[in-house]
Amino acid sequence: NMNFFSGIWWSLPLVLVWATPPVTSSWWYMGAVGSSRVMCDNVPGLVSRQRQLCRRHPEAMLSIGRGVAAWTAECQHQFRRHRWDCNALERGQRLLGRVLMRSSRESAFVHAISSAGVVFAITRACSQGELKSCSCDPKKKGSAKDNKGHFDWGGCSDNIDYGIKFARAFVDAKERQGKDARALMNLHNNRAGRKAVKRFLKQECKCHGVSGSCTLRTCWLAMADFRKTGDYLWKKYNGAIQVVMNQDGTGFTVANKRFKKPTKNDLVYFESSPDYCIRDRDVGSLGTAGRVCNQTSRGMDSCEVMCCGRGYDTSRVSRMTKCECKFHWCCAVRCQDCLEVVDIHTCKAPKSPGWISQT
Repeated sequence: NMNFFSGIWWSLPLVLVWATPPVTSSWWYMGAVGSSRVMCDNVPGLVSRQRQLCRRHPEAMLSIGRGVAAWTAECQHQFRRHRWDCNALERGQRLLGRVLMRSSRESAFVHAISSAGVVFAITRACSQGELKSCSCDPKKKGSAKDNKGHFDWGGCSDNIDYGIKFARAFVDAKERQGKDARALMNLHNNRAGRKAVKRFLKQECKCHGVSGSCTLRTCWLAMADFRKTGDYLWKKYNGAIQVVMNQDGTGFTVANKRFKKPTKNDLVYFESSPDYCIRDRDVGSLGTAGRVCNQTSRGMDSCEVMCCGRGYDTSRVSRMTKCECKFHWCCAVRCQDCLEVVDIHTCKAPKSPGWISQT
């Protein structure tokens, strides 16, 4: 079913499925799996290795779509108080692609979180039996021991190693086409994103025995909520390290000798970020005109910082809120509906609004 393509676009330098039909849409799944060669050959922007993986694992494309939805929402959550807020589409402009064409800290974060999103989605699909090529982690069998004593591996441990292997093969394929500095940077940040998901793999156990005593335990490994990965990568974004290529072109060295050498867990970037104050297609900036700011904040969401010194407009609006909430035994919280009048502050537009384009 070629309608499949109307909801998908792939953007350089990494693959981005921007929108997919609902996961319950059986026609999408049957159309994708039933004609995988036609589907995969008609998706623009895939390199040869990605087309091969697409044909071999057509059902995985649905999982990748879910992963894209997860990392996009997480990116927008992490940047919600910043001038650049990870919103990619506006009036049909594919601005995220512009951001990715730069070697900035924002590009580093997007590569890491998107790679992590694919790992998370593929791993979860394995555990839920949605992919023919994988299942629960086959290595987690038999007995083991931790600080609480002996236990048996049981249940369905998340097959994180398969998720990482698939994400590395699929997402990294485009970067492996080239050997330039940006490709090396993207590969480094992709790997940091994959490692971040595995970092929060946690052991969960169930007790067996009389009255729930833990004379016997069954344990398995499970991924933590994706928010933990997002929060961790957000810290790495704030501590990202600016680098330059080393002399033989095989790796990085720090741009400023006062900073430590980046580890495999750190995010790296080459060029400084634009300020994102004004609308600029070339850098993928929507500007901050019309963005809501916080008059009392001293952080990035303050009206002074968010509005780039242009000032802000204030409007008074009425909205319904829950108030006078009381706990009733047992076990409900009941609230009243109250009308609240609040001031909303939005950034003024530049004196000469509209897109600028650097030449």
